[in-house]
Amino acid sequence: LQNVRIDPSSISFSMWKDIPVPFYMSVYFFEVLNPKEVLQGAKPALNQRGPYVYREFRYKTNITFHDNDTVSFLEYRKLFFQPDLSNGSEEEYIVLPNILMMGAAVMMENLPNFVKLLLSGALAGLKQEAFMNRTVGEIMWGYEDPLIDTINAVVPGLIPFKGKFGLFIELNNSNSGLFTVNTGMKNISRVHMVDSWNGLKKVNYWQSSECNMINGTSGEMWPPFMSPTSLEFYSPDACRSMTLVYEQSGKFKGVPTYRFVAPKTLFANGTDYPPNEGFCPCMQSGIQNISTCRLNAPMFLSHPHFYNADPALVDAVEGLHPSKDQHALFLDVHPMTGIPMNCSIKLQLNLYIKRVPGIIQTGKIKPVVLPLLWFAESGSIEGSVLKQFYTNLVLIPSLLDYLQYIFLVLSVPFIISAAVLRVTSQ
Repeated sequence: LQNVRIDPSSISFSMWKDIPVPFYMSVYFFEVLNPKEVLQGAKPALNQRGPYVYREFRYKTNITFHDNDTVSFLEYRKLFFQPDLSNGSEEEYIVLPNILMMGAAVMMENLPNFVKLLLSGALAGLKQEAFMNRTVGEIMWGYEDPLIDTINAVVPGLIPFKGKFGLFIELNNSNSGLFTVNTGMKNISRVHMVDSWNGLKKVNYWQSSECNMINGTSGEMWPPFMSPTSLEFYSPDACRSMTLVYEQSGKFKGVPTYRFVAPKTLFANGTDYPPNEGFCPCMQSGIQNISTCRLNAPMFLSHPHFYNADPALVDAVEGLHPSKDQHALFLDVHPMTGIPMNCSIKLQLNLYIKRVPGIIQTGKIKPVVLPLLWFAESGSIEGSVLKQFYTNLVLIPSLLDYLQYIFLVLSVPFIISAAVLRVTSQ
């Protein structure tokens, strides 16, 4: 118990502070093969590109212990491209929806016609089109676009940022917010459980108190002596708490584990799963509207290739092949310590596109939730850390059990001899 608390003297503290597990983020893009036809109302045809693999380093700063048995910290991520592990380079070009333009168009759908005509004229002057051909590096880490200044001028406050735009621009060299978690010093069953995030006990993105709750841990470790039921964590990237459910027991390189996976209800809509009503307005089951925490842009989160989603989402585009083996997320956790041994968290980012009257650049595009990319963050304990884990948590306990039976067997003759002597003396 002392060694799994968040305490500088505990064995697990250095692992918690600077995670020794090599993490990798693999990114797959969905290239649009028929952009001209999509503008005329055709079904989008997609081709998966990648993976583009990044080595991910995580470390904590601003670690501050408090009198109420909690500790606050900022965790930073740094990503470095790995050409040898990737199927392609960051200089490759990919055709994707013009995310800024198509997102802004949907966001302006209900504004007065003269505003939409003004934007449409500005888009024409800037030679903006519904689809763009940019490099992987630009899409990931940002590109300068005069459209940003134009949108800010036409509709101030619609997109509260300036400069470059990139899907992962805020992920690299940044933190995931100020977490305050329990140390487990007085109550080990609360260790790693989130007390607050950015000073909040709950968020205000969603429509119900239940959906706004900050539950579980920060997603790195869990309290020891886990039961084979479920685990919870708060994800700043998804702006919500997530619950994974127990699937099966197993072993990771000899170490006992519980595997936890996403239930089918994770991204279900409010009709199929009423507790998720607070995440609405909803569309089909299997996608979650995250516009309220993503600048009101029409963005949706799902499993890759719409795995576990309404088949209508898969049928609306060509080129998707959902598979449990390739697209389901999982966590393998050592139940005695609550430390993950092996994990792969997979999520897909989607953009809702459609024809918007008054904005000619949207052509005759039919309403569709279009996959942009999916990514997998994967890591497993290995090397000296795994060896220490196996020795302390598997080998030594097994040896002690073995020795226990040896001592029991060796003691039998002495017990018999003592009994015989006692009978003889009587």
